[in-house]
Amino acid sequence: MNSIYQTAPVTVFGLSAMRGRWLFIPLGVTVLLCLGTVYSWSIFRKPLETELGISATESLLPYTVALVCYAILMPIAGFFIPRLGPRTVAAIGGVVVGLGYILASFAAHIGAITLTYGVITGTGVGLAYGVPMVVVARWFPERKGLAVGLTIIGFGLSPLVTAPLANSLIGSIGVRPTLRLLGMVFTVVIVAIAATLKLPPQDWQPTQGHQGQGVATAAQTYPPHLLKSRSFYGLWICYIIGTLVGLSAIGISSPVGEEIININPTVAAQSVALFALFNGVSRPLFGWLTDRYRPHQVAIASYSLMLVACILMVNAQTGQVVTYLAAFSLFWFCLGGWLAIAPTTTLRLFDPDHYAQNYGIVFTAYGIGALMGTLIAGQIRDWWGTYTYAFYPMALLAIIGIVVASLMLKPDPIRR
Repeated sequence: MNSIYQTAPVTVFGLSAMRGRWLFIPLGVTVLLCLGTVYSWSIFRKPLETELGISATESLLPYTVALVCYAILMPIAGFFIPRLGPRTVAAIGGVVVGLGYILASFAAHIGAITLTYGVITGTGVGLAYGVPMVVVARWFPERKGLAVGLTIIGFGLSPLVTAPLANSLIGSIGVRPTLRLLGMVFTVVIVAIAATLKLPPQDWQPTQGHQGQGVATAAQTYPPHLLKSRSFYGLWICYIIGTLVGLSAIGISSPVGEEIININPTVAAQSVALFALFNGVSRPLFGWLTDRYRPHQVAIASYSLMLVACILMVNAQTGQVVTYLAAFSLFWFCLGGWLAIAPTTTLRLFDPDHYAQNYGIVFTAYGIGALMGTLIAGQIRDWWGTYTYAFYPMALLAIIGIVVASLMLKPDPIRR
């Protein structure tokens, strides 16, 4: 009787596992599309500044706090996913995200909005963000990087979809009803998709020619302790640098275009859509590259592109629109790339059975890079009077990243 259960075929959505597992990718993309709306906060800032009579710095607070809470909750969620299961964690995250939006729509001052949108919504994003990646990584052991990269494209492309939608809703029904409506929709969508998420059986491996590769992965030796591993610190430092440089550049994309290149403010704002496209496309590409090549080689390639972008902007002159577009497309491209390189490298270098916990810890690097990246570029502009000088430390960091990746972003020596 026992052997009957062991040989019973695994099905997903009524299909064979090899076919049905592909449905987890669009479902994960949809969840991350909802969560990624946090990056569209700029759409809400102007209406709230006008309504509440607050400064631009104050209106940025909910967004900054949301990013910090999102980064802090990632490692915590990583420990709960294996214990509570992906469905429960994703559903709780979806409810918390929606609750944050809905409560923010009733908040009367910026402090309350920071608490509701920043803390509550940011917490929900942190809880739910890792779940789709854990699910697809387990269902695609033979092509983890590609699967994870395709899934997280939803987070990167979210502003392209949700920002125009939110802007249109604000214009027709107002900012507060828009927050309320989005909160309700996100709750329903995420909770509904959460109910379909599941992990494969413990010993499941893909068939149709992939069996051998899956077995090889299972037999690989991994460091026994993540925090005592040289490769962990290499990845963690590299992730901080990639995030710091990328988010520093993203934060100044429009003002650099206006101040240094002297392009029309409307064109500068529209160019962000082009940059977001590069940010989204890079995720599956870098995930596939990290599957195919050694992680330190892909990291070095990413830093080299960042260095090229810095050199272009250091030498950029008024009117050189093509130079500006090329440089910032590279910055956004590389940032998106790191959001695929880091999870895929975590899967390759450390025990995939503990991926949720491992990547949660690795993801703290994103929080540090995000916090520093949103502050440094603006501070340099205040000190020196121009954004040009911001690209010198970015270039230096890219060089440091190349050195760190070369020395530390490699599998730990096997100790016998």
